[in-house]
Amino acid sequence: MAGGITDTGELYSPYVGLVYMFNLIVGTGALTMPKAFATAGWLVSLVLLMFLGFMSYMTTTFVVEAMAAANAQLRWKRMEKRKDDEDEDSSSGVSDSDVLLQDGYERAETRPILSVQRRGSANIFEITERVEMGQMASMFFNKVGVNLFYFCIIIYLYGDLAIYAAAVPVSLMQVTCSVTGNHSCSVGDGTKYNDTDKCWGPIRRIDAYRLYLAAFTLLLGPFTFFNVQKTKYLQIMTSLMRWIAFILMIILALIRISRGQAEGHPSMAQLSGIRNLFGVCVYSFMCQHSLPSLITPISKKKHVNKLVLLDYILILAFYSLLSFTAIYCFRNDTLMDMYTLNFTNCDISSVAFIRYFLGLFPVFTISTNFPIIAVTLRNNWKTLFHREGGTYPWLVDRIVFPAITLIPPVLVAFCTHDLESLVGITGAYAGNGIQYLIPAFLAYCSRKDTQLVFGSGTVNKHLSPFRHSFWIVFVLIWGFSCFVFVTANIVLSESKL
Repeated sequence: MAGGITDTGELYSPYVGLVYMFNLIVGTGALTMPKAFATAGWLVSLVLLMFLGFMSYMTTTFVVEAMAAANAQLRWKRMEKRKDDEDEDSSSGVSDSDVLLQDGYERAETRPILSVQRRGSANIFEITERVEMGQMASMFFNKVGVNLFYFCIIIYLYGDLAIYAAAVPVSLMQVTCSVTGNHSCSVGDGTKYNDTDKCWGPIRRIDAYRLYLAAFTLLLGPFTFFNVQKTKYLQIMTSLMRWIAFILMIILALIRISRGQAEGHPSMAQLSGIRNLFGVCVYSFMCQHSLPSLITPISKKKHVNKLVLLDYILILAFYSLLSFTAIYCFRNDTLMDMYTLNFTNCDISSVAFIRYFLGLFPVFTISTNFPIIAVTLRNNWKTLFHREGGTYPWLVDRIVFPAITLIPPVLVAFCTHDLESLVGITGAYAGNGIQYLIPAFLAYCSRKDTQLVFGSGTVNKHLSPFRHSFWIVFVLIWGFSCFVFVTANIVLSESKL
């Protein structure tokens, strides 16, 4: 939209939006889920997976509702400003430094409520302008809340990008170095290698990793300087590959089970594995931070909540089927952290193409998510420094913001690919805040402000199905409980060392 902080981009159909969201949610977390299932037990895992999927869907509808409320606030403010200009015949009616909600509060007190309600028609809640979570936080939170939001979102997104930037070169290094070392059937046999070991002739493994990192940055880095829609056809193509990979793994596991070669004997419940499963599930359902980039360009949003629900049902079905076939096909001690590596063994599949396709599948998954995450972080940086009525110079808008988004995670990935501590902080703390706490607070504050500005009789057309305040309180209690649970487990684990 013209004059906006961030570009909405080219519109696409609801079905393309379905593909985008599926691609964003089903990432590396899905490939670590079978191991987590085996560790926690099939019954505990299934119950927790369904519950966390439900919680993630609920908070997704909270974010969509807040996006609609933010669009209404921005649209209403522009209408009020135009009316002031017409009434006063001067440009001094509204200062550029006026805060949106303060302006709304003052006018809601002085204007008849019926007039406000007439302005608050159904169309005013249309989601036509991309409002990133940072801008929504600025509109609905106080200063402390805004600072906490940016602290949380920046840690998560930078951590995500650093993990992605390291994981792709590591995967390529492991597969290609094993091929050149004539160990193509033992990529996933658990053999440990040092970074200084040879890969190709005089090229060490760490050198190969950095070469792949440079190629990854050159190929995907430029997407940070454009809109997420520039990856449209790449997203559709890799979504097909994603379905093929999941179906292949499920079929290969089922074939092995049907031939009586299954080795898995999963337990029903193991409480010691719940902590790891919790982290995997939270990471596997993460999408809230990128919803403005994905939802806003959808051309028809009438049934957006049903579209999101369909996505979650499909994802739950895939997660469950993939994990159950895995834990019955393979023994617990042979399941790899990255499930695709279980299929690089010649005993599982004699077709070389299938082995390499599945072994390199994480590369395709992460590569399609990287541009979306990078654009989301870039837009939040732009929103953080934005001032009402101001615009950025071309150099700052097109070069500086993308550069500060791309360079730090690439530098971290260049220095180290041992990101275990970063993954722990990113998923357990920042991820919890983004998936549960921030959406709940956005829903609560946006509902309160909408009633104040437009009147209690105005209904947001994108109101979450979980409209009762009980659900917001429930999510907040759950989110804070997760913080306590994760912290307690970390402290207890450290004390045993």
